[in-house]
Amino acid sequence: MTMHRGILPREGLCADVLLKLIRRTVLNPNLVLPLLLLARFTKRGRDLSILHPKAARRLKLLFYVAVARGVSGWLSDKVRNNWVDDKYDWSREIVLITGGAAGIGASIVKLLDELRVTVVVLDVQRMTFAAWLMTFAAASRVHHFYCDVGSPENLAAAAGKITSQVGHPTVVINNAGVVRGKTILDATPEDVRVTFDVNALAPFWVTKTFLPHMIAQNHGMVVTVASFASWVTVPDSVDYAASKAAAMSFHEGLSAELKTRYKAPKVRTVVVHPGATKTPLLAGFSQGAAFILPPQAPESVAEAVVKQILSGRSGQVIMPEAGGMLPALRAYPDWHSFRIRSRGRLSMLDYKGRQASEDPAAPFESNDSTSPVPTA
Repeated sequence: MTMHRGILPREGLCADVLLKLIRRTVLNPNLVLPLLLLARFTKRGRDLSILHPKAARRLKLLFYVAVARGVSGWLSDKVRNNWVDDKYDWSREIVLITGGAAGIGASIVKLLDELRVTVVVLDVQRMTFAAWLMTFAAASRVHHFYCDVGSPENLAAAAGKITSQVGHPTVVINNAGVVRGKTILDATPEDVRVTFDVNALAPFWVTKTFLPHMIAQNHGMVVTVASFASWVTVPDSVDYAASKAAAMSFHEGLSAELKTRYKAPKVRTVVVHPGATKTPLLAGFSQGAAFILPPQAPESVAEAVVKQILSGRSGQVIMPEAGGMLPALRAYPDWHSFRIRSRGRLSMLDYKGRQASEDPAAPFESNDSTSPVPTA
């Protein structure tokens, strides 16, 4: 699997394409400034400004907005990264990812493998032949450990093997996720517990296990995969949305503690907000608004995540990018925001996503196989 190079994304023509075009043209100060200078310092430009004063004023407004947007983005990046830079040597870094055997996680692992990065996968699922068709040549770089990341005991046992056999992870990706797809009354206590164990509590346990080494080195990165559901809750997924909102809060609190409590300003944090993704876990889910919020190929989300990781910077990944408007729903009056959430009742009507375990109450069966991915 290689990075997508097409003009259009895998999802085709959608709102994200138009947003990128606008950012690169009318909201690009490097493009608008020459037009302003021509209008100010050339006879032809001055004549046109006199003939079309409204257009001239709008051109100035676009420039001010573009500059303000650029300054805001620059300032946000500096603040997120505590005004300090860091370097990553990807031939020596170790990336640990939970839920890396399938879906978005598997796509992330494939991309990192192509970049010859050492990867440790924690998952209760086996890595299938199809998922690893592209990685057979790099088996020694990809290590799979069976682990229930919702269990601190299972995680502690796996962590000992990881550090002794592979080394200390310098990048942790909290990617594992569970969707049960039931109403509040239909969800059993086991359904709710496993959802929170994997989606909300596992990031705590995984990060607490591997963060001390990052703090000691003042180097590393923690990536937390949240969801559009952390902003908008729809019927039949209340437990999922609540767990993803918790994951988002975990990311925000961790970012603040790294600077104010642990004095490790170079340890980066990234939060990922994917919308509907074409994976077996979300089979049957309908997000609606296909042009504005098209379902994402897992490879598209994986590429965005890997690019952010390779930048070595803290940040936020939203896929599709138009989903960045969703947090504003919480500031809208109820007559609008309540209608939007209620309209989401159609999203889960045909949900039939594949579960890693159909019985959430079933005990985890450990597998002692911790060797690199087999080559045959």
